Amino acid sequence: MMDIYTLSTPRFRLRVTPQSAAILSFDDVGSDTAILRPYQRDTGWHPGESALFPMLPLANRVRDNRFCLAGREICLPDSALDNQFFLHGDGWLQRWQLRDLSCTHISLGLRVQHSCGFDYSASLVYRLTDEGLSAYLTLRHCGAEPMLYGLGFHPFFVKTPQTQIRFSSSGYWPEGELHLPLAWQGNTPAALDFTRTKVPDNVWMNHGYSGWNGVAHLATPNQPTISLRSSASYLMLFQMPDEPFICLEPQSHPVDAHNMDGQPGLVLLGKGEMTEMGMRVEVND
Repeated sequence: MMDIYTLSTPRFRLRVTPQSAAILSFDDVGSDTAILRPYQRDTGWHPGESALFPMLPLANRVRDNRFCLAGREICLPDSALDNQFFLHGDGWLQRWQLRDLSCTHISLGLRVQHSCGFDYSASLVYRLTDEGLSAYLTLRHCGAEPMLYGLGFHPFFVKTPQTQIRFSSSGYWPEGELHLPLAWQGNTPAALDFTRTKVPDNVWMNHGYSGWNGVAHLATPNQPTISLRSSASYLMLFQMPDEPFICLEPQSHPVDAHNMDGQPGLVLLGKGEMTEMGMRVEVND
């Protein structure tokens, strides 16, 4: 049995578990609308079936599960859920510790150390507000040697065949083999361009976008309009055909930034230094 904590306001309800620091559901009870896909399994636990989970100390995948840092080859740890990649890091695989709890917020903490150089403590706060949900993730490097870090959130937004999406972008990375990015493209195909509001095609999509201004909108007829806001500079869009969800994932860095020129969006932290990332899900009438 996993511990589940329920937060609530007159309008919203949020269920959170310290296992994976995952959100299990986020509902607008005023309109009887699920904003994030609810976790519905009664047996077992897989964080990828939750409503939202954090990504740290990196987001998504790193090619060959390794990268170079200051002339050293960093070999990433094995993952219990992926046989090729340190997928989304390991923050979503850990049991976090409850630090603080009220009817409208929960604070969770984590301490992790790996031989590859990831040596960090993290804090994650989920809070219900009058507008919706806020999440704030911080990570502090504890190791003697500097290390590269990245953060992200992986929400599963409820979607119908009529849901329209809109967000800014300057280009995108097409998906290649093993879900790794191909070369960045400045000309986004119409089917993948959401700078103007549109319903996404009912196909597999797994693409990263650059030039994001930190705002994305989801509009479904006869339901509240959802606005995602984040301090992140990159947005990942993931969708599976015929599934009632779409993932708009704020990330501090693009997929496989560790092996790109300049390692964009990643931060090199010395001992005691921190990085942080915030996200809000606003529910509008």
